[in-house]
Amino acid sequence: MFAALFETQLPYGQILMVLGLMVGFYMAWSIGANDVANAMGTAVGSGGLTLKHAVIIAGTMELAGAVLVGSHVSDTVRNGMFDASLFQPLELVLGFIAALLAAAAWLQLATYYGWPVSTTHSIVGAIVGIGILIGGMEAVKWSKISTIVISWVTSPLCGGIIAFILIKLIQRMIIDSKYPLRQTYKIIPFLVFYVAFILCLVMVWKGLKNLNLNLDLKQAVLVSVGVGLAGAVLSLFWVSKLRKRHEQDRIDQKIEAEDDQVEGIPFVQKEFRNDADPKHVMRPPLTPGSELPAHRWEVRREFEFARFESVFTTLLIISACFLAFAHGANDTANAIGPLAAVVSILKTGQVGEIATVPIWLLLLGGVGIVIGLATWGYKVMETIGKKITQLTPSRAFAANIGAATTIVLASRLGMPISTTHTLVGAVLGIGLARGIGHLNLKMVRDIFISWVITIPAGALMAMLFYYILRAIFVR
Repeated sequence: MFAALFETQLPYGQILMVLGLMVGFYMAWSIGANDVANAMGTAVGSGGLTLKHAVIIAGTMELAGAVLVGSHVSDTVRNGMFDASLFQPLELVLGFIAALLAAAAWLQLATYYGWPVSTTHSIVGAIVGIGILIGGMEAVKWSKISTIVISWVTSPLCGGIIAFILIKLIQRMIIDSKYPLRQTYKIIPFLVFYVAFILCLVMVWKGLKNLNLNLDLKQAVLVSVGVGLAGAVLSLFWVSKLRKRHEQDRIDQKIEAEDDQVEGIPFVQKEFRNDADPKHVMRPPLTPGSELPAHRWEVRREFEFARFESVFTTLLIISACFLAFAHGANDTANAIGPLAAVVSILKTGQVGEIATVPIWLLLLGGVGIVIGLATWGYKVMETIGKKITQLTPSRAFAANIGAATTIVLASRLGMPISTTHTLVGAVLGIGLARGIGHLNLKMVRDIFISWVITIPAGALMAMLFYYILRAIFVR
């Protein structure tokens, strides 16, 4: 297999093949460090998962998505940014290698500063730079760029609105109620139904599109409703076990089953910000005629909220797993698509509209993504999970499901959208639900600036790398 791989039809073909594989792996590493960390950042930042467990889970799901259902056919030029058939084979090989190198370098720089940027926009910017350099301004399809610019607004706005609504519903129906656990037990089946329904749609329309299921809207909705109902039924058994476990915990810790006041009033949450790791302690208003809160009530509320967050930790992990699998299936092409084009052109000596993606290339991309997540992923995870706003498992869950809902709606409406920008917007929505004072506006500003400069940065760096490669390989 490897001997056949290095049989090439272009000058310096074997050297360019090795260089292309190295740069493609570097791009996959950068995607893992930046893009994959987005999906797991909410889980890690909220304390729902440790970094070690996040790397193991995300790595497994990303690799499975890439290898099992990743695309086996790729556009020669990512998103059809220009007509590749107008260019010479060697020019395109050098151009694609330069584009991959530029996108990977930009992603690494963004990761170093903890900026969550779009890998799709990075590679598109680099491809645009190569298109301009080789074919001129008229070679680029600028209408594609306009849709990306629109996504800078639509992605975070839609994700933020839906996440805002979700966390407000959770707060009103559970957090502000007198007995949070009782409400949680009642709402779990409905939550599980919605989670399973939305994630199934994400898988059908985004993560599994390479299987050519070709389900229309009605079929996809029916399948997702069936999956959601199955999840809701199974959740009833989960609720039964939770009740028994929590009751036993209550007995063991001698927690009052009822509070010591006839009429309950909503609690006020106080955050101790001076702590290195802020703890959320529930303290009620003063008992009438007393200078101190009702102690038994306070202890019971702390007990119930700890269990409430543990329930959402489970739902959060499930949502993060599905999003990671869908990302591996769909976005590995950001690294592998141009690399597959390089391999195809080198082996055939011709430029085609599509390039076959062999399984070993998907595996290369999947492994690179996992290593990138394991080594530098913590940088962007920290931004998503802690530096924009403080997350708890319930807030992180709302952000993930808000992002997933936005992806589903955008996919069907044909709206230009970025998964990364959507998730960041969802986290912003969670912060706004608590008040603008709970947002790190400086970090929000830095992230938005990084989004705006991603395409021009990728284009300029690609041009620079192309000149260097051309000077080496073209005589």
